[in-house]
Amino acid sequence: MFDLNELERAHAIVGKAVPATPARGWPLLAERLGTEVVVKHENHTPIGAFKVRGGLVYLDRLKRERPDVPGIISATRGNHGQSLAFAASRHGVPAVIYVPRGNSVEKNRAMKAFGAELVEHGEDFQAAREEAGRHAQFAGLHMVPSFHPDLVLGVATYALELFRAAPDLDVLYVPIGQGSGICGCIMARDLLGLKTEIVGVQSTEAPSYALSFAAGHVVTTESSNTLADGMATRIPDAEAFALIRNGASRIVEVTDDEVAAAIRAYWTDTHNLAEGAGAAGLAAALQEKAKLSGKRVGLVLSGGNIDFDLFKQWVVAR
Repeated sequence: MFDLNELERAHAIVGKAVPATPARGWPLLAERLGTEVVVKHENHTPIGAFKVRGGLVYLDRLKRERPDVPGIISATRGNHGQSLAFAASRHGVPAVIYVPRGNSVEKNRAMKAFGAELVEHGEDFQAAREEAGRHAQFAGLHMVPSFHPDLVLGVATYALELFRAAPDLDVLYVPIGQGSGICGCIMARDLLGLKTEIVGVQSTEAPSYALSFAAGHVVTTESSNTLADGMATRIPDAEAFALIRNGASRIVEVTDDEVAAAIRAYWTDTHNLAEGAGAAGLAAALQEKAKLSGKRVGLVLSGGNIDFDLFKQWVVAR
């Protein structure tokens, strides 16, 4: 998909807008897991999530190759859309973002604040994505997919930072939505010649990649009713699945209750707020705690964009 030189150049592009995020150990979190742990804090980017990196690299190439592009359009549950809105505004490109009805109120507000035109459509991400594709053809806008080599190249820059800061990680837990984050980690690990085991994490309520991994081919689901909206995917991307199948050791499924407990743990042990997908890696590590003794564990806190009302209902009230 790309080589180390390309990854270094992408890191330079991202670095103009996003300083390197911390990769930090937390004593209370280590005590909870019973082993050494390093957290990559992608909740500390300008949009509060790792996705910003992919949007910056994607828009950089698009603007160079199509300087007169009239605008972009995409679909999201939030962080992908924020990334595109943030990057598009830096390049002076209009952005239209489709979200499903009932989407995160605060993520919707953030996308608008970054300059995107927001359109609500359908009951889930898949419906919003299909409608965005139809509108792209009608309006002559450039459709940005949820998974693309440039998006992977961009988000792989956080893995480059992490592996250079902690090249001796034994295992790294990475949440899976459409797959760009874990694919970026796999690519960076392999390009650096490291041996870190990479474990994907999905919700029990949206297990399409986990089912596909077990079956050896793409498997879709009829619903994705997890409160961890960053993992609410029904249809895996075939290219992402191929890379995950070859580069990840396994995919762990976590319940919404386990994710809520992990959000609470991040708050009490590190005073960092995690969204559902952002806490999924910790939820999986806690589920597999017995396997981790003596290992150096990496966790990707991929985002902190959780609605306050959801935090109260889902996390505080439990």
